[in-house]
Amino acid sequence: MVDNGESRRELAGQEPIVDGVRASEWLHRDGDGVAARTVGQIVREYRLAGGSNQAAIADALGITQQFLSQVEKGTRKATLEQRQGFARVLGIPPEELGIASRVHGRADTNGTPAVSTSRGRWRVQRHWMNQHRHDLAKLATQWYPAEHRVSRTSLITRDGWMPSAPVDLDSLHLELDEGPRAVGITGAEAETAPVRPLRAPGLAFETYSAAVKHLDPPQLFESRPSYRYLGGTVTAGALDFGLATYFDKLDVSEALAHELAAAYLAHPTTIISDMKGRLRFRELIGDPFDPARRAIIPAVTTLTIRLRRFPAPPSFLLHWRDPSRVATAAGVYDVIPAGEFQPSSISLWDRRNDFSIWRNMVREYSEEVLGYPEHDGTRSAPIDYAEWPFYQNLSAARDQGKVTAHLLGFGLDALTLAATLLTVVVIDNDVFEEFFGAAVQFNEEGEVVGVGDGRAADGVPFTEDSVARMLESEPMAAPGAACLALAWQHRHSLIS
Repeated sequence: MVDNGESRRELAGQEPIVDGVRASEWLHRDGDGVAARTVGQIVREYRLAGGSNQAAIADALGITQQFLSQVEKGTRKATLEQRQGFARVLGIPPEELGIASRVHGRADTNGTPAVSTSRGRWRVQRHWMNQHRHDLAKLATQWYPAEHRVSRTSLITRDGWMPSAPVDLDSLHLELDEGPRAVGITGAEAETAPVRPLRAPGLAFETYSAAVKHLDPPQLFESRPSYRYLGGTVTAGALDFGLATYFDKLDVSEALAHELAAAYLAHPTTIISDMKGRLRFRELIGDPFDPARRAIIPAVTTLTIRLRRFPAPPSFLLHWRDPSRVATAAGVYDVIPAGEFQPSSISLWDRRNDFSIWRNMVREYSEEVLGYPEHDGTRSAPIDYAEWPFYQNLSAARDQGKVTAHLLGFGLDALTLAATLLTVVVIDNDVFEEFFGAAVQFNEEGEVVGVGDGRAADGVPFTEDSVARMLESEPMAAPGAACLALAWQHRHSLIS
């Protein structure tokens, strides 16, 4: 009989071990925890959303109105028992009072009850959405036919977008058309009115991004020129692009996610097939893959695999996206780097100078992994890639076969319908140590996380156990999950 020690540990109530690390110690983030101010703001927002005054809530909880006021202002701490009371009386999901991130919002300056209630309800729904993106994405996936779904993920794709094997980036031809292009849906339609709160009595915010900017702005929030997908397929080896802006994407994608979150909060036991008629904006979208229907503006998400010295298994870099810092894919894990496919500035000359998936990826490596300042459009001259040492050295290593870069496919997050070009970079151990050995732990979008007490640069083991855990047990952004699932599927051709 085979002695299965792991099974005996689980039967005995002991923690399972994944890749030599106990489950509770597996992923470690230094940013874990909740500030008392966060608890107070969440309580206030739920109270306002329900139209309750402080006196009524305080009476229901058996505390004084003065104490409740101090909790909401952040000058008094709430005990665990009091947090449980807030959850019970105000209907707050318990996890929001245990793991929610700090809220960056502006105080309401309009004192009318209707405006305050509208804004408070919107904030509650948005914060809940950011805490439950992973589960909402799995729910949204069921809206689309099974043949469009990428296995083990909440990504959807269409014929021609997902090749049978990874495609070398150099074999993909890109075309850019800088002329104006019409769009059928912008996010300002009447169907989005329920997710656009009031900015003044009787007047809603014109767009979803305007609401985020005024009520819940993350640290990184600006509309930049972006490349818009116009047509072509990965399998044909050619993709066509035009121009749009980041907020063109946000006004549709975040409104879609917010709509589903609000519908689920109102009817938590409803299955997705019964939400017909409640998701009016999603129904208005129609074919999610039609580039004429809406502006499909892809990001580039890269799985970075490090080939460690034998007998250590390869590892991959993992990122926690802080909801206080980012506007999309917040509160989940993702692979790194990941960024919008866009020019490095608003300058006309950068549109073509930066029109390259590889150049986009290298800029993101510089910013997200090494912590260098973002190319934020403040320069008056284009990036001179021929004279940029980091770009030249990484490209040279690629020419020598020490670094490989492939496109795994093209897909849409089922929750937001945001598009992503899925890429993977495999790096020899010595090259990784030379270029990324000093990788930062914290960047402007969150935290690079490791296993147990390991360094962020050590990453997570690229093993069957680790991949399965990330895909099945951890909150993972759809593009990152797809990169991981596809890379594991093609691991023998990627790692040789």
